Amino acid sequence: MQRGSAFDCSLRVLTLRDHSEGELRKKLSGKGYQEGEIEASVVRMKELGYLDDLRFARSFASSALRNGKGVGPRLKLELSRRGVAGNIVSQVLDEMALEYSEAELLTQLMQRRYPGFDAATASDKEKRRIVGYLQRKGFSLSAIFRELKAQED
Repeated sequence: MQRGSAFDCSLRVLTLRDHSEGELRKKLSGKGYQEGEIEASVVRMKELGYLDDLRFARSFASSALRNGKGVGPRLKLELSRRGVAGNIVSQVLDEMALEYSEAELLTQLMQRRYPGFDAATASDKEKRRIVGYLQRKGFSLSAIFRELKAQED
């Protein structure tokens, strides 16, 4: 299943999109490369600046926040799943907290996802469904309830 060296495969993979070191290692391992080849390739990619977990985490987090894919704990989980180190995840989440407001993100997501929603006339079942959705995206309950209360006024 291998086509060329691990270095060549790494270049092809990173040409498509930015990856974390963990993702790249997993892809190379899945393609049958030996641990030594994988390690050499990862080191070389880092030296060339093609592989940078901090850059990947910032890009991923920023995109996820802008597109309503997750905030807070959900974003932390997604970055961890992609093999980003805990200290980098914490640093990026701190940076994103300064750049993006949870309340603004929540308002934007509500307007985009539920444009005709009126909290004042919605049934409890509808509210529970929306609260569940927003919680799965990583929004805090207090922020969700503040947003629903603001919509009722």
